[in-house]
Amino acid sequence: MIQASPRRPARLAWPARVVLAAMLALPGTAAWAEAPVATPSGFGGVVGLREAYLDPTFWAARLPDADRVILDRAGIDAQNARMRAEDDSIHDLRALPASLPRAQVLVDIQKLSRWPEKALFGVDSQPIAATARASIEANLALDAIPAARPLQYGLVTHRADLRAFPTALRVFTSQGDTDIDRFQESALFPGDAVAVLHESADGKWLFITSERYSAWIEKRFVGIGDAATVLGYGQHGPYRVVTGATAFTAFTPEEPRVSRLQLDMGVRLPVLADWPQAQTVNGQQAHAAHVVQLPVRNADGSLALVPALLPRSQDTAADYLPLTPRNLLTQAFKFLGERYGWGHSYDTRDCSGFVSEIYRSFGVLMPRNTSAQAVSPALDRIAFTATDSKAKRNAAVQQLQVGDLVYIPGHVMVTIGQLDGQTWMIHDTSGGSWFGPGGTRVQAHLNGVSVTPLQPMMASDTVSYIDRITNIQRIRPQTP
Repeated sequence: MIQASPRRPARLAWPARVVLAAMLALPGTAAWAEAPVATPSGFGGVVGLREAYLDPTFWAARLPDADRVILDRAGIDAQNARMRAEDDSIHDLRALPASLPRAQVLVDIQKLSRWPEKALFGVDSQPIAATARASIEANLALDAIPAARPLQYGLVTHRADLRAFPTALRVFTSQGDTDIDRFQESALFPGDAVAVLHESADGKWLFITSERYSAWIEKRFVGIGDAATVLGYGQHGPYRVVTGATAFTAFTPEEPRVSRLQLDMGVRLPVLADWPQAQTVNGQQAHAAHVVQLPVRNADGSLALVPALLPRSQDTAADYLPLTPRNLLTQAFKFLGERYGWGHSYDTRDCSGFVSEIYRSFGVLMPRNTSAQAVSPALDRIAFTATDSKAKRNAAVQQLQVGDLVYIPGHVMVTIGQLDGQTWMIHDTSGGSWFGPGGTRVQAHLNGVSVTPLQPMMASDTVSYIDRITNIQRIRPQTP
């Protein structure tokens, strides 16, 4: 049975204009919140920040064991096996039956494609018309699901949005705020395998399940092939792993389907190692690039695998990176300053996508959403409740190590170190707030990957981020 992913992408810290308190102020916390403390702003107006803190080498130099291997390859393989076995948000495509009953497909679609209860507005700030809603819901084609749906398999050929409904229409719950598209769920990358469960009425969208998410994807970005080809793609070396925030294939007018293709951190592509260096690939000699094999979609929708050039100038490696504190810092800071992208919009990523892609560059499998990441039984979890004391929370924060993940409702942050009596984080956030020198809470529109201390961050005038911590997750060796 396919387990549908949670309704929404990782719920990030809301923009300041939405007011963090509305999301985070839950019962049982404010009673022991400390009085606000005014904190001077630092570099760029961010509380306590110094420009030197924006360099990963600064944080690595402070560590006595920056090159310590946290998990070796065998340990990561074992960690991933636990994730696939114990976490219900992870889908094993190899275990799916040849066909699914109508009832199961219907349930999976309806779990995702539920019209929001709040009023929706378009990019023009006008309400979404009832006729538009009816058209979008009709495009689900639920009546067309057969009694038994034969599964098809495909590879994603281009970075593609995952949507709550089979439509590219962007919708918002706040007039004038066009950053948070409520139909945007996530994204998939070139080479990601999917199982196809259903097709929209207009024939332009597929409802798919990938390893970490079930949603609607544009049909033009999926090549349909046999299960062996799809599930075997990139499973054996040699290959290249993207270790930059993004990498791009070489431009080629001869094969536009693989020209300047964006490849995000952690994407792994098979290498055609026996390709003669003097032989051209799409009109260019291959000596200055890696010849990789990429999936493309033919005119009839079928899958093909073609050669493409990945320039040696691009930030890639021959294998996943060793999981060390230094490498964790380096990988996280490669996204520094990138625009926040709700549900992987804007060709960027959100807070949980940021975490997932950092760890993907080490070959570590993570759930897609904060809601799943925060409670995953496959990780080394420390859970908190509303009744846990301030002292217990502060003690846990002071013991955080590089790479540890801190969750508050709808948001996740990555620990980078301890300094100035503060625990410092890097996170992809749309907002944030803290008390300024005058004692008034500063509402910051960070709107990107930022470095902040944890202790001064406030969810409201009386509730801090530390008050709101729900879980800490660590990728560590499992103890017996």
